[in-house]
Amino acid sequence: MRSVFAFFLSIVLTAALPFCANAQSGLEVPLQAAATSESKLDALFRELKRERNERAAARIAARIQEEWNNSGSASVDLMMLWSQKAMEAKEFSIALDFLDQVVTLLPSYAEGWNRRATAHFMMHSFDKSMADIEHTLRLEPRHFGALAGMAQIMSVRGNKALALSAWQRVLDIYPMMRSAQNEVATLSEELAGEGI
Repeated sequence: MRSVFAFFLSIVLTAALPFCANAQSGLEVPLQAAATSESKLDALFRELKRERNERAAARIAARIQEEWNNSGSASVDLMMLWSQKAMEAKEFSIALDFLDQVVTLLPSYAEGWNRRATAHFMMHSFDKSMADIEHTLRLEPRHFGALAGMAQIMSVRGNKALALSAWQRVLDIYPMMRSAQNEVATLSEELAGEGI
């Protein structure tokens, strides 16, 4: 198996931006702030889809990740930071404790579900990871990290056709993601060779 875990962890590490900068104390994001963030995300996703330079696209993707990381709650941001540190130390059960609290306190926060999906994946709890990925995608259907995680799980399970489909969904959103391009090329070749 290719370095699935390293790939998945790299998606999480990309998200490890300064979480505690938000001084807001409430758990719910104010409606105006949420609307502003959503409008900013829409514009960033349009840019990401049009961009044909790989590095420029990666910078746009990082800005999208910054928006996703912003929960609007200092408490949740702090728990996300602690979960990140636990995951970096490979203390996945500790990370899960924090992430369980995140999704309980702020169930509308897609990145909390995505991070918990990653922790489950790292623990080889693929069914739980998939359930959290599906929840993430209900909240944010354009979450290319969650879709990449889904593709990885399908690959681990040996379902190349579904893995290919998930990677193609990633490329619909983020056409210049090199790892997704490589996976689509590899899986397409393998499936063609198998006559599927």
